[in-house]
Amino acid sequence: MMLKKLVAMAGLTLALALPAFAATPVNVNTADAETLAKSLDGIGLSKAKAIVAYREEHGPFKNVDDLTQVKGIGAATLQRNHDAILLSGEGAKADADEPAKPKRAKKTKQTKAEPADD
Repeated sequence: MMLKKLVAMAGLTLALALPAFAATPVNVNTADAETLAKSLDGIGLSKAKAIVAYREEHGPFKNVDDLTQVKGIGAATLQRNHDAILLSGEGAKADADEPAKPKRAKKTKQTKAEPADD
């Protein structure tokens, strides 16, 4: 009887320590509906199909907040999946909080021309 209680307590502790769903990083601009549904928490197949349909009609998502334009996707869903939503490239995390910064051209060091010998 005591062993059953210990096992039950250990199982409950483990269950509470782990998140219910762990979102898997996925590129919302290239993934198919099945992949989106499997990878994102709170996104079933119908919402995933809506994401793909929206992307096909309007082009790629430019930032994470664009996903709220898809029916059924709200701020809470985005918050839950923020770290798993990729917009481009493998491992490139989407960051809705900060717009992309343009790259600056590197300055080249100019040297003064030395007078020519006549």
